[in-house]
Amino acid sequence: METKSTDDVKSYVNLKSPTEDASIVDQRTKEQKAIDDWLPITSSRNAKWWYAAFHNVTAMVGAGVLSLPYAMSNLGWGPGVAILILSWVITLYTLWQMVEMHEMIPGKRFDRYHELGQEAFGEKLGLYIVVPQQLICEVGVNIVYMVTGGTSLKKFHETVCEDCVKIKTTYFIMIFASVHFILSHLPNFNSISGVSLAAAVMSLTYSTIAWTASIHKGMQQNVEYGYKGKTPAQTTFNFLTALGDVAFAYAGHNVVLEIQATIPSTPEKPSKGPMWKGVVVAYIVVALCYFPVALIGYYMFGNNVADNVLISLERPKWLIAAANMFVVIHVIGSYQIYAMPVFDMLETLLVKKLKFKPSRVLRFVTRNVYVAFTMFVGITFPFFGGLLGFFGGFAFAPTTYFLPCIIWLAICKPKKFSLSWCTNWICIFLGLCLMILSPIGGLQNIIKQAKDYKFYN
Repeated sequence: METKSTDDVKSYVNLKSPTEDASIVDQRTKEQKAIDDWLPITSSRNAKWWYAAFHNVTAMVGAGVLSLPYAMSNLGWGPGVAILILSWVITLYTLWQMVEMHEMIPGKRFDRYHELGQEAFGEKLGLYIVVPQQLICEVGVNIVYMVTGGTSLKKFHETVCEDCVKIKTTYFIMIFASVHFILSHLPNFNSISGVSLAAAVMSLTYSTIAWTASIHKGMQQNVEYGYKGKTPAQTTFNFLTALGDVAFAYAGHNVVLEIQATIPSTPEKPSKGPMWKGVVVAYIVVALCYFPVALIGYYMFGNNVADNVLISLERPKWLIAAANMFVVIHVIGSYQIYAMPVFDMLETLLVKKLKFKPSRVLRFVTRNVYVAFTMFVGITFPFFGGLLGFFGGFAFAPTTYFLPCIIWLAICKPKKFSLSWCTNWICIFLGLCLMILSPIGGLQNIIKQAKDYKFYN
């Protein structure tokens, strides 16, 4: 990877004239500097490599890991294992590309995903290509996490108090949202580092509980591994939904440049060094979470596993209750990680385009409205499994699997039929297949569940 990076990046950087490199000057006005110091992404640049590690773990390991055994039940052993491994390898590669491209031009940092897109596709086109996809991803994750947090709280309540009066999922989602009406006012990534660290620890903890409790429960009687769809059409739809579940599990690319923007950088010590170190650690943790949960959960429950593996586990009660509470703590942190770039976009629009004055009142209103919006949508459409499949394919496949490859080809221009060129085109092809196919299954799943659903139940 290092050699390929040096060749591709140097070939692009060398296109710049020496005079351009020598005359890099901060041309921002005093007002622009003040705005950049206020905006969430650019306001703090003193993060360490371990900040990047646990931010990436928090962003990556979330609701998706609990749906992996269910995804395996729809994919089957052979395709399931192959897709899990392939996704891990491809997304690590595309994440490496984004880390490399963060400071591809001397003296300039691409602090936001859309800034990298603008460099590759042009000022306007780059914005139109990247921003809608990134917003769908980040807002989609926040909505799904509202649902996940609420359902996990409900599961915790029902586990510790079986005789209590049943409470609607709607109220639990509102309880979960109330935390974010407070936490959303933390100004930037570094200010939520404590929340993110707790969330990363929780993700590893509840993932471990999920697969160890599955082993403790043991293989179920008459366990079956065949596809559970009663017709070929249903089996196909389930397979496509499962592809979206896997895509959703690798969603960290949507915030990686914004996380890297918080790391200090000099010509002698660019930010890509500590950032890549953090990414590698994060991906090791991801593997330790994903593979045991997916494979052991499927092995023990077969095609009867629930779309959230913790629902399939009933004993020991205290452990399952604890795991559900750990999920709640984790998705609190994950929600904030994905919300921060959205806050940055909204506040940039309000301050730079609409000329609002940066203030606490502006931030208070903007962020509360956003949290209320995600809460409302989550309460209205809490189709957990279907949402994962739909958003996973429709939104995460482009930004995670192949958009970094397209940007790399556009900016670095690797030699035709070189290893870099071929690898990127393979990733683009696989990502496009994922984007086209998986939303079909997710949408069909949502329609099927919506038939019997009562609003605000």
